[in-house]
Amino acid sequence: MQQKSQQANAALFAPGGTLRASINLGNPVLASLDAQTGKPVGVSVDLATELARRLGVPLQLVAVKSAGASVENIEQDKADIGFFAVDPKRAQEISFTGPYVLIEGYYAVRADSPITANDQVDRPGITVAVGNGSAYDLFLTRELKQATIVRIPTSPAVVQGFLDLNLSVAAGVKQQLEHDAAKAGGLRILDQRFMVIRQAMGVPKARGEAAATYLAEFVEDVKASGFVAASLTKHRIEGALVAKRGD
Repeated sequence: MQQKSQQANAALFAPGGTLRASINLGNPVLASLDAQTGKPVGVSVDLATELARRLGVPLQLVAVKSAGASVENIEQDKADIGFFAVDPKRAQEISFTGPYVLIEGYYAVRADSPITANDQVDRPGITVAVGNGSAYDLFLTRELKQATIVRIPTSPAVVQGFLDLNLSVAAGVKQQLEHDAAKAGGLRILDQRFMVIRQAMGVPKARGEAAATYLAEFVEDVKASGFVAASLTKHRIEGALVAKRGD
């Protein structure tokens, strides 16, 4: 009976026989390339591997460099599951689980910038660099009424784009901004987050309610069992919190 159930679930998620997981390398909290092997590693890779194991199918990682490209993988049937920040626009095509980790979005500015607080960002003449299609791009597109958003192709390129284009503010995941700001020098991170990014797993809505329910239960299980926390520790990820049920 259990084998039959496993086969039925495998057919929902991997109709082609292999589970294709979209992995976004643009968010270092979730995944990055291993320096020695050149292969994707990280909490999202660990979760995809565990899901494939439970379904009893091989895993194929479909790695991309941005959140927007990861969403496109799902929308264009290039992947069966993915790892995304929960957002109402994306939810039109994707069934999201509850979040497995919470990540903070912050602003960075030049050291001599007059901007010292988040409420000084949304003003006329202020230009804000964001990763195109990222969670904070979608959020700030809704929230910023006066500042001008400038979309950079990928999140890891935001700080360099901010510098090259002489923009006012760079927006992004705190860890990415801290890493890039330290490398560039002469920048500071504002001391208040502008959003909490709820990172979840997602499956195309076209796969139906049964797939969405199974994936949601999978995420709750790997949080409760300590799997997600152990993965974050293994990959030395700081600043990301394991989400609680209901977050």
